[in-house]
Amino acid sequence: MKKFIIEDDFWSVFPDAKLGVVVCHGIDNLIKNEDKYADMILNSEKEAFKYLKNEEFSSNEVVKVWREAFQKFKTKKGARSSIESLLKRIHNGNHLGSINPLVDIYNSVSLRYALPCGGEDIDTFAGDIRLTKAVGDEGFITLGSDKSEPPYEGEIVYKDNQGAICRCWNWRESVRTMLTENTKNAFLCIESVDEKRTEEFESALQDLAKIVQDNLGGACKASILDINNREVIIE
Repeated sequence: MKKFIIEDDFWSVFPDAKLGVVVCHGIDNLIKNEDKYADMILNSEKEAFKYLKNEEFSSNEVVKVWREAFQKFKTKKGARSSIESLLKRIHNGNHLGSINPLVDIYNSVSLRYALPCGGEDIDTFAGDIRLTKAVGDEGFITLGSDKSEPPYEGEIVYKDNQGAICRCWNWRESVRTMLTENTKNAFLCIESVDEKRTEEFESALQDLAKIVQDNLGGACKASILDINNREVIIE
């Protein structure tokens, strides 16, 4: 039995955070209709501009709240939240490319709600997955690299028994656990540090679970984790 566990080290820094988890089993992530997902992303890109009303990019609340969050723990220089990276791209006039159905779906939900979303292949996890502070010796190889770049001590990371899965909370993921066309069982998550957006956060989680199940089949179960509910079974 594998679990996702959010440890005390995380809650000591972010006591009011909420994590939405969608556990998907028996899905079909093969690319069959690229145009459908490209359209899904394009529509989400258009919707996302409603979060960028201020001309100064960093003054927009959805960017600001995550920059403040990233100042609360040790991060790699220049690391930004995944939602800031997506919004920055569309702000600069660049479209997101299609990767595979699961990634396209969570990217579109991320943009539509301006919340960080991510996902990993459950079958690649070594034991439980934990959201915690890094020790600093966890192995980590990201896309486009062939060498391990361990997180800093005290950095917020997702990790398992083999190493880090995602560095700087939601900045950069490991190649080892990333979603591929062959993924059958997936761990998807949505993260919120803004108590004012709880309703949107809950809607985003339900949308993510429904869109995956409607398009990729299988069974999807959504859960919300907070300081009073710190773990969920994922397999």
